[in-house]
Amino acid sequence: MSTNETFTHAKNLPYLTRCIHFLRRRLLSMLGRPVPSQYVRNQSGTSADREFDIGYLLIEYIEEAKGKMLSNTWLEKQDDMKLRSNLYRDLSRIFLSLANTPLPKIGSFVIDNNGFLRLANRPLSLGIQELENEEIPTCMPRDYTYSTVDSYVVDTLSFHDNRLQHQPNAINDVGDYIYQSSALVAMRAIFPLFFRRDLRRGPFTFMLTDLHQSNIFVDEAWHITSLVDIEWGCSLPVEMLQPPHWLTNKGVDQIVTEEYNKARMEFMNILADEEERGDGASNTMKLSTVMNQAWEMGTFWYSLALSSPTGLFALFGKKLQPQLTEKCPDHDAFHQIMPWYWARDTVSIVTRKLADRQNYDTRLRQVFEGDTHTNQNFNNS
Repeated sequence: MSTNETFTHAKNLPYLTRCIHFLRRRLLSMLGRPVPSQYVRNQSGTSADREFDIGYLLIEYIEEAKGKMLSNTWLEKQDDMKLRSNLYRDLSRIFLSLANTPLPKIGSFVIDNNGFLRLANRPLSLGIQELENEEIPTCMPRDYTYSTVDSYVVDTLSFHDNRLQHQPNAINDVGDYIYQSSALVAMRAIFPLFFRRDLRRGPFTFMLTDLHQSNIFVDEAWHITSLVDIEWGCSLPVEMLQPPHWLTNKGVDQIVTEEYNKARMEFMNILADEEERGDGASNTMKLSTVMNQAWEMGTFWYSLALSSPTGLFALFGKKLQPQLTEKCPDHDAFHQIMPWYWARDTVSIVTRKLADRQNYDTRLRQVFEGDTHTNQNFNNS
């Protein structure tokens, strides 16, 4: 870890140490006490082993014979119903397995110094990390967790507010600022319409927020053999668990509802079938029912917008707003009114953002001109 702490899987420990760890886990389980994970703190490394002050997690090396990235064959073979069925069935089993362990709050897991797995960290999704990599504040402390859907949604929307406030190239012009700020105000106002009140305090379930084709390894029959980049997994509201958005090879802001729903229904039919076969059939709340209701309510689109800093505005305009304004005779005043409710100092903010954009374009132009000059000198040498 970046703190110089080292953890080793129990199977890689000396025989005697491995036996002691096994007996300890078994005894604690029999007594109904918390059971430590299979990762054991191991500080036997030398200072040379800790030369790089960075954190990393090495779990397993995936041999090519074990599986290849789904992205290698997805575009070529996605129309093969047999392969697609195998993929959807394995993915459904993963979803059901995770959902069968309800979690008490929204957050991420950490391994403490004693090797215990605890749900005690902020819900670190890939989107949060990408914003922080761009030096955009998220204002979410690392030890912050959530007990309600409402509080999580409000804080997640604040990430989008901060992106608009702090990203130098967040807007193109005044019209773009009005478009974005209007959508953010509306997203705050409408979210109770897209989430079930009876689920606002859970259950929550573990989800993989970076589940794309290159992070799924499959065999020749498209059975899933491995998943990677699971560090972005976190506990989230169960209504946010949905089939992958890439089933029709469209970006989040380009998805065609009818086309996607056809692929979604194929996935959901397989998931429901697996649910009936497994233990999930005895649960009072079926995952397939929750997921289908989330689609019908529009929760799918709202959750997708929350997770996409760049796609939120198009998703609001194309998928969410039309559900509410279908019978509205006149909606032209929306963009004239809403921006004034996004912040107290709208005029000064838009003035600053226009200056930010101008400075950003100037710096970008200088970088490209510098690269062009360097390449010319290299070619002439």
